[in-house]
Order: sequence, then C-alpha cells, then structure tokens
Amino acid sequence: MNQVNWKQKLTSRKLWAAVVGVVVGLAAAFGIEENEYAQIVGVVGSVVSVVSYIFGEASVDAAREKNGSNP
Repeated sequence: MNQVNWKQKLTSRKLWAAVVGVVVGLAAAFGIEENEYAQIVGVVGSVVSVVSYIFGEASVDAAREKNGSNP
C-alpha cells in the first residue's frame, strides 16, 4: 500500500488555492461583505505563508541532518 506524503500535500499551492476558493465561495454564499472578503483572504494567506515556511525549513533541516552538515 502506498503511503501518502502529507508534507508534499500540505505545501501544495494548488491545495491552498483550492482552500481559498472554497472559503471565498462560502463567504459569497452567506452574503459576507466585500471588506470581510479581504480580511478572510488575508488571514488564509497569512496561515498558508506560515505553514509553507515551517514545512520548507523542516525539509531543509532534514536534508542537512541526512547529509551530516548540521551546524
């Protein structure tokens, strides 16, 4: 059985673009105002940036550890 590479899945820009699309779509369905759209997109964008940075740094640290060049 194949293992799911969650790190790769969670750092996918396509996934986060889809999440933003769903959030904005739901906001439109519930009649949220334009100003609130900007706030929602800003929050989701910030969270995506932080999660991507964390996974990116973890990947770099793992590669350093594997190569034995950890300072």
